[in-house]
Amino acid sequence: METEILARIQFAFTIGFHYIYPPLSIGIGLIMVMLESLYLRTKNKDYHVLARFWTKIFGLTFGIGVVTGIVMEFEFGTNWATYSRYVGDIFGSALAAEGIFAFALESGFLGILLFGWNRVPPWVHLMSTIGVFLGSMFSAVWIVVANSWQQTPAGFHIVGEGFNARAEITDFWAMVFNPSSMDRLTHVWLGAFLSGAFLVLSVHAYYILKNRYVAISKKAFKIALVVATVFSLAQLFTGSRSAEGVAKNQPAKLAAMEGHFAENAPADMYLFGWANKEKQTVTGLKIPGGLSFLTFGDFKKPIKGLNSFPKDEQPGQVNAVFQFYHLMIIIGMTLIGLTLFAVFMWWKGKLFNKKWLLVVFVFATFLPQIANQVGWFAAEMGRQPWVVYGLLRTDQAFSQAVSSNQIVFSLILFLLVYALLFVLFLYLLNKKIKHGPYDEDPKNEIQEEINVITAK
Repeated sequence: METEILARIQFAFTIGFHYIYPPLSIGIGLIMVMLESLYLRTKNKDYHVLARFWTKIFGLTFGIGVVTGIVMEFEFGTNWATYSRYVGDIFGSALAAEGIFAFALESGFLGILLFGWNRVPPWVHLMSTIGVFLGSMFSAVWIVVANSWQQTPAGFHIVGEGFNARAEITDFWAMVFNPSSMDRLTHVWLGAFLSGAFLVLSVHAYYILKNRYVAISKKAFKIALVVATVFSLAQLFTGSRSAEGVAKNQPAKLAAMEGHFAENAPADMYLFGWANKEKQTVTGLKIPGGLSFLTFGDFKKPIKGLNSFPKDEQPGQVNAVFQFYHLMIIIGMTLIGLTLFAVFMWWKGKLFNKKWLLVVFVFATFLPQIANQVGWFAAEMGRQPWVVYGLLRTDQAFSQAVSSNQIVFSLILFLLVYALLFVLFLYLLNKKIKHGPYDEDPKNEIQEEINVITAK
């Protein structure tokens, strides 16, 4: 296999595995802030117990996220030396900003968050929780800014020629607020909120089904359901904004996402299907002219298709981009339907009487994670063959001195180490969930059952 493909596979694996954890940290962080705020306002100890429980799980996801993220920075230098030289000034500025404005904020308050219970006043602990939550969100800001610059470069000029060429910042804020950064950032934030909310829904639905910690789990479930409903609906708007930006700034990517081949014709919107690049056909269920309508408000407005671009500037894996993009949309609509139905059952007073619905929520925790992953796959594969859109091709960006055997060897090692980390994460997460929200499980579980009986 070619060195370039192996290098891409290795980076895709490491970043895909890493991206399991930061969205969970951001989403759980939001829930933690809400729970602690409710405790301070109501003095209800249930919210205090829930906040402490989810802080422990946050600490686990945060720790694994930090460990798995370090590897990627080394890969920039080992496997992608030309890329690192080309974007070093810009990507380096964003990573430096993350360290100064985000990671320092997170790490500065993390000790108080994890070990400050009963050692600092409740309002101080809440401020530390907010600080860690904001730090995790700021971290996403700079990572998304750096990646968005690769999608829609702005605020720079090129110095040097050939392999010595590199991009230098001429306007820092133009680089930060490049044409796609803010739309993509809000989309990523909402995806993270959904990841955290659905994990909370999953765990507390499991408790309710097992008839454990029922009263306290119902409170947590309702809070997480509100978060999941609001942000799954909001994701519709951020997704639409992102698609409009892609249509304007990366038309070849949009054409691949919808399997639109005709050079200049109205574009259909497919609900699902199969794109064949060789035959230039898509088989599936479609809305004729739907993409044209969403983009321009006119079903007959022509949109550039893949044939409008030279073959060597078209994404190579059109069907993969098409499938990933549509899977993300299908999951998004599923989350909207699921949360709205649950809210309706809540309104009818039947939310916790539907055991099948709780079972669905137990397993629905995987859906936001899958949507986050396939959304990134669609964005990155749709950008090909460019690593910096319109400026630096992917086949020119990898390190010429690294052999395919070296990449295969390191990839095998990463697979083994990351598999161990994932097993460790699942083991510790399962252990914390089985232990439950209370520090002294037996006595508190008996009291919990008394509370349930009293409530009935």
